Amino acid sequence: MPRKHLAVFPGSFDPITFGHLDVIARGRKLFDELVVGVGRNPGKDQLFSPEERADMARQLADEMVRDDPDGAPVRVETFAGLTVDFARRVGAAALLRGVRNLSDLQYEVQQAVTNRQVAGLETAFVVAGESFAYTSSSLIKQITAVADDLAVLDTMVPQLVVQQLQAKRAQGHPLLERLRADLAG
Repeated sequence: MPRKHLAVFPGSFDPITFGHLDVIARGRKLFDELVVGVGRNPGKDQLFSPEERADMARQLADEMVRDDPDGAPVRVETFAGLTVDFARRVGAAALLRGVRNLSDLQYEVQQAVTNRQVAGLETAFVVAGESFAYTSSSLIKQITAVADDLAVLDTMVPQLVVQQLQAKRAQGHPLLERLRADLAG
């Protein structure tokens, strides 16, 4: 039997963007199965809990699979610790990474070399669609903190995410309050 090619698309997805969904859609064409690994980055303040991030990713991935049943199946899991350990645990043949620009590429190549040397795990890169080249979760959070109307995010994140961002802002989430103060000067 041929070997099943499973890839892990790891990230914090805080929040998930159309750029992330673009990578998932492309990965579904390249691999037999895709696992979206929602990780915890101890170096970043998180707006959403791992469970909230995974739930949003799961709903959006399920919708994608329903709309295009010919692509590979997608499952979403949370993990803590090293990405390579998570990838080994789920039986991944490769990591899937999106590259938006030259800065991303430099960082991602360094990570790919390290992952191959340390864990024998290959990395597959897909170049983000041009409309996603400058969208980042950090930018989304900054806009959420200061924009009068979150409808400006409609081209960057799905409506489900906009609604969740509105709820976090209405709750006065400390990260958004801190960003608002920092951006106000």
